[in-house]
Amino acid sequence: MDENQAVSQAAVRGVSFDVRVGEIFSLLGPNGAGKSTIISMLSCLLAPTSGDARVMGHSVVRAPMAVKAVIGVVPQDIALYPDLSARENLNFWGKMYGLRGAPLRQRGDEILELIGLVDRQRGAVEKFSDGMKRRLNIGIALLNRPQVIIMDEPTVGLDPQSRRNILDNVKELNRQGMTVCYTTHYMEEAQELSDHIAIMDQGQIIAYGTHAELIKIVGELDRIDLTLNVSSEQVLETWRMLAGVRQVSAQDGTLTLLVEDSTLVLPRLFESASRADVRITSVAVQEPNLEAVFLHLTGRALRDT
Repeated sequence: MDENQAVSQAAVRGVSFDVRVGEIFSLLGPNGAGKSTIISMLSCLLAPTSGDARVMGHSVVRAPMAVKAVIGVVPQDIALYPDLSARENLNFWGKMYGLRGAPLRQRGDEILELIGLVDRQRGAVEKFSDGMKRRLNIGIALLNRPQVIIMDEPTVGLDPQSRRNILDNVKELNRQGMTVCYTTHYMEEAQELSDHIAIMDQGQIIAYGTHAELIKIVGELDRIDLTLNVSSEQVLETWRMLAGVRQVSAQDGTLTLLVEDSTLVLPRLFESASRADVRITSVAVQEPNLEAVFLHLTGRALRDT
């Protein structure tokens, strides 16, 4: 395999970031950006082909067992025994951590209270809702009282209420002093939870900072979301050339534009649409957010990927 082939197949390349003790840190990016690969390396499930990472001072390359002793991992896929109850799952995994007897029962009680499953602890997991399974998945990662909890897309596929419960659990863990490393492709989750955010795309970190620092990347640009009565292709290229328009992204008849001044650009958009016999059916002007940052850096909206 030549060097170019090796590079093209690398899941992540030259990634570097710091997570401060006691904070919530998010990796934000589309599916396939490399987030889960980084989580696998930090969890010592996948060895990096080069470089190293340190978790609470321990090298994932030279001291993986020391790393595993201080972390809890919530995988994207549910890792539970469906025919066992919540309590039985906690007991099984607790014994894997070396817990027995009264300490195991006490820790199980604490976790069931935290994740809100005390009343359902004896029920078979196979009858749980997806949200309950996700919460139990988090509970298992807490059995060893980790200093750092690593969570890989823990709200994927959940209904809004279940997602809200998970996010509240994450905040509570952080309030208790736990460092959280969180991956998501939901912009609003990263904005709500995070002290620092790294935006990933195609195996690389393209931006890093606090929410406020990242928003400064797009400066004073306004974001305009538009829907049309026809396919966006009829105006897409024309709008990209309009004065004041910095970037345009389209998806299913909806266009997202970053513009210098929405009050000046909007009349130009309507005039251009009219000439093309296109009707603008809705307009929303918003302050810049993380999706606008992603659009600015990559030329496409986060939801497009």
